[in-house]
Amino acid sequence: MSNVSDGYPKQDNKLSDEQVKQLAIQNMQRQEIKNSNFPTEMISLPSKGLVYPEGNPLRSGMVEMKYMTAREEDILTSQNLIRQGLVLNKLMQSMIVSPINFNDLVIGDKNAIMVAARVLGYGKDYIVNVTCPSCNHKNRIEIDLTTLPNVEISETAVSISPGVFEFTLPQSKRVINFKILSTGDDIRITKELEASKKSNKISGGVDRELTTRLKALIVSVDENSDRKYIDNFVDNEFFAMDSRALRTYIKEVTPDVKFEFNNFSCTECDHEEEALVFGIDTGFFWPKS
Repeated sequence: MSNVSDGYPKQDNKLSDEQVKQLAIQNMQRQEIKNSNFPTEMISLPSKGLVYPEGNPLRSGMVEMKYMTAREEDILTSQNLIRQGLVLNKLMQSMIVSPINFNDLVIGDKNAIMVAARVLGYGKDYIVNVTCPSCNHKNRIEIDLTTLPNVEISETAVSISPGVFEFTLPQSKRVINFKILSTGDDIRITKELEASKKSNKISGGVDRELTTRLKALIVSVDENSDRKYIDNFVDNEFFAMDSRALRTYIKEVTPDVKFEFNNFSCTECDHEEEALVFGIDTGFFWPKS
């Protein structure tokens, strides 16, 4: 097992005392798991590790996770964590054995770990109610979570560096370098959006989520990486057609998990779909006992 610093973010992240404490606890828990020979599984990441720099433990494309125990069920039932919206992140951190920085995980890889956590806790079978797109009948479907396909990272996409890609906008022909957002990025964006809600009345109540996310993921515009330049571009120069094209391309190259199942057949009208997307509800981690 690597030492404590292996799982810590860089110092410029300005860890709070509470964050340092939590990281130390997680490291001790990992060591306990290693020493006890508690059963673990190796989980393949949709990114194959290609979005992480050399030297990052996530570069291997694999994460070791332990099976869920009563301690993790304590986390799941913590009303304080549920109110703060932190419960699933805390659960996954508790089950990860590999010495990684959780905030480094790109969102698609975190989704894969979330699915693995559910399987290692309550098994692979997940019951969902799927509405038929033809007759609106609700079908009760049992899904095998281990069969969910991954959207693996495109190895043919123009990559500038690990996790950074290049795209030429179709209308303006400007060249955009963008990164795949990490869990840490997503947390910061969420906090920024929550703070901006307080000033929404002043700004006419406009929701800035789209432009906020674009500013966070764009690394440079025409090789200019100045943040003020990028912000001005997004606010004042980004054609809607180009914005849509960039977002479509980002979706194509971003690794993730497909929450869909194949060969759907409605029990009411016999309507069939080759692949149908399903949603996750509270039963995903809080199944009926």
